[in-house]
Amino acid sequence: MTSLIVLVCLYMLVSIGIGLWAARRVNNTADYALAGRSLPLMMVIATTFATWFGSETVLGLPGRFIEGGIAGVVEEPFGSGAALILVGVFFARKLYRMNLLTIGDFYRRRYGKKIELACSVFIILSYLGWVGAQVAALGLVLNLLTEGAISVSLGMMIGTFVVLFYTVYGGMWSVAFTDFLQMGIIIAGLIAVAVVASNMAGGVGHVVSFAQSRDLFHVFPETTFHGWLFWISAAMTMMIGSIPQQDVFQRVMSAEDEKTATRGPILGGCFYILFAFVPMFIVCAAVLAMPGVGQMLLTTDPQLLLPTLVRDYMPVWLRVLFFGAVLSAVMSTASATMLAPTTTFVHNVLRNYITIKPKDELLYFRGALVIFAASVLAYSLWFEGTAIYDMVAMAYQFPVVGAFWPLVAGIYWKKATTQGAWTSIILGATAWTILTVTPLGEVFPSVLGGFVVACFGMVVGSLVPSRYNEKSRQMYLAAELSTQA
Repeated sequence: MTSLIVLVCLYMLVSIGIGLWAARRVNNTADYALAGRSLPLMMVIATTFATWFGSETVLGLPGRFIEGGIAGVVEEPFGSGAALILVGVFFARKLYRMNLLTIGDFYRRRYGKKIELACSVFIILSYLGWVGAQVAALGLVLNLLTEGAISVSLGMMIGTFVVLFYTVYGGMWSVAFTDFLQMGIIIAGLIAVAVVASNMAGGVGHVVSFAQSRDLFHVFPETTFHGWLFWISAAMTMMIGSIPQQDVFQRVMSAEDEKTATRGPILGGCFYILFAFVPMFIVCAAVLAMPGVGQMLLTTDPQLLLPTLVRDYMPVWLRVLFFGAVLSAVMSTASATMLAPTTTFVHNVLRNYITIKPKDELLYFRGALVIFAASVLAYSLWFEGTAIYDMVAMAYQFPVVGAFWPLVAGIYWKKATTQGAWTSIILGATAWTILTVTPLGEVFPSVLGGFVVACFGMVVGSLVPSRYNEKSRQMYLAAELSTQA
C-alpha cells in the first residue's frame, strides 16, 4: 500500500509539473481562457473527453447502473454525451465565428449587459455541484488509498490544492496538456481493470448474463405517464443543461479552426458515451468477483464497488493504474470546471461593476479561481456524504431553466428580444422553484416544468408588441450588420 501511495503522489507531482510547464505559454487572457485558440483536433477531443469523464462516470455511474440499469443512468453518460454532439452540430460553428472569450459575451452582444449578468449567474451556480462532486471524489479516493489514514475531508483539501496549483498558473493551456495525459491514463487503466475483472468473474459471457439476469439493459422507464415524464426530465437535465456552459464553450473556442471546433465536441461526445460502458461492465464483474463483499456494498454504498475490488483483490501494478485513472478522471474534470466559472465571473459579472484594465484581467482571473476553489471546497465539506451522481445531476438544472432558451433563440430566431429573454428567465426559474419546493414536484418534474415554461416565456415575451422589443430588434440588426462588416 505504501508503494501505491508513493506512486500516486508522484503522479500528482507530474501533473503539477506539466501544468506549470504549460503556463509558460500564457501571455494574455486569450491564452489563459482559450489556449490562444490554437488547439488541434486531437487535443480538443482529449480535453473534451477528459473533462466529461469525471468522478460521476468512474464512481457514481457504476453504482447507479447496478441499481437501476441503463434507464437509471440516462442523465450520465447518455444525456451529457448527447449534449456535446448537439453542441458540435448546432452551436459550435456559429459561436466560433463570433470570436468570443466567454459564453456570457454572446448574451451581452445579443441581449445587453443585464441578460449577460443573469445568464452568467445561472451558469456559475451550476458549477458548484459539478466541481463539488469532483472534490468529494478526490477525498474519497485518497481516503481509500490510505485505508483511512487520510480522512475524506482532508483528502478533499489536498486534492483541491493540487488541482488549483497547476490550473491557477496555466489556465486553459495547463488544462489541455494535463487532460491529454490524463485521457491516456483513464483509457489504459480502465481497460486493464476490465480485462482482469472479467477473468475474475468467469469471462465476458458470464458478466453479460449476470447483467441480463438483473434486467440492467432496459433503456426506457415503466410504461406510465408519470414514469416517462421523469425519465424525459432526467435525460434532458444533462443534455440541455450542459449546452450553455463555459467549459464546453472553451473547448469550442480553443480550437485552431472552425472545422476542429465542430468535429471536436462531436467526436469527444461519441467516444465518451461508448467508453462509459467500461465502468458499467466492471461493476457487474465486481459483484461476481467478490460475492459477499459485493452484495454488501450493493445495499450500503454501490459507488465503492469498483475501488474496493481494485484495492483488495488486484495486484499492485493494476491498483496504481486504476487509481491513477480515477485521479486522472477527477482532476481533469475539476481543473476544467474550476477554470470555466471563474472566467465567466470575472469577464461577465465583475466587469459590470468595476473597471478592469486589460493588463490586470489575468490577475483577476487567477484571484477568482482561488476564491472559487475555496468556495467549492466549503460546499463539498458541507454536503459531505451526498452521492456524487446526484451532486452532478442537481447542478445542471440551473442552465436548463435560465440560460438555454436565450441561447437557442438568440442564435436561430431573429425575432428573439431582450424582453423575451427576461420573460424566459423569470418564468422558467419561478416554475422550477415552485415545483422544487412544493409537493407538485412529485407529480410533474421541476426541470421539465421550468424548461417548458421558459420556452413559452421566450416566445410570448418576444412577440408581445412593446417599445422595449422594438429597441431590442434594432440593436440586433445593428449587431448583425457589424458582424457582417
